[in-house]
Amino acid sequence: MPEQLIQKLERDSCELRKQILTLASKKSIHLGGDLSIADVLTVLWQYQMKYNPANPQDEQRDRFILSKGHASAALNFCQAAIGCYPPEDVMREFDSDGGRFSMHPCKFLNPYIEFSTGSLGHGLALAAGMAMALKLKKNQKNRVYVVMGDGEQSEGSVWEAAMNAVHYKLGNLIALIDQNGLESDGFVDEITALGDIAKKYRAFGWNVQEIDGNDIPSILDAFKQLPSPAADLPTVIVCHTVKGKGVPFLENSPAWHKGKLNAEQYQEAMACLTKTEPGEGRD
Repeated sequence: MPEQLIQKLERDSCELRKQILTLASKKSIHLGGDLSIADVLTVLWQYQMKYNPANPQDEQRDRFILSKGHASAALNFCQAAIGCYPPEDVMREFDSDGGRFSMHPCKFLNPYIEFSTGSLGHGLALAAGMAMALKLKKNQKNRVYVVMGDGEQSEGSVWEAAMNAVHYKLGNLIALIDQNGLESDGFVDEITALGDIAKKYRAFGWNVQEIDGNDIPSILDAFKQLPSPAADLPTVIVCHTVKGKGVPFLENSPAWHKGKLNAEQYQEAMACLTKTEPGEGRD
């Protein structure tokens, strides 16, 4: 991958994290999961997806569903980064009366949202339905991307959709799992241990990749390896991430699934990002 592209996306993901932290200094948000998926969403929205912010209903667009809807802040800022709306609007309207941006994506408030989400376990089924509908159209080259959490893999509806995606040969369906090891009530392995998620999807017949989901080159390489949308097998990319990535006192902490930063915490968090902010050269 071009070094210039990698550096740009690393800076963009760092900027996304700063926006998330700034919002968390004003509102209580799900900042742990926002930060873990920040790199994946940055590459997806600013590099990978076919999407025209001037025409969110363009038939040629790729579709996106945030099944782990509690990471809506990260999604909102990623959409802002490509020109869907100014980032200042997200800061001002988030979780406020009449605002377009809330704790979970709402299509009735925000025209750039394909489906309202928040109740976990439904995103993959919705995405499979969209992918199937696109398959029925001739010469369609769109993909449907869905981001799920690892905690929601314990929902039976996920595996029903996984079976159907293989049965109906939905090669235009791309699932990304944010495997950060935590859910709202604690560590996933202590609540409903999932075992080897990648192995499970392989057993269901999916095309599977496993990557470091907080490493920009790895994410780019995974997207480069995607099969054609006309392929027969759906793809899942298991993204190994760190909840709260980028801020040591937030990382791997069940207490920071959701929360608001006080002034001191905000300054410390921003200092952590400034200290590790990507420069012009590679480390």
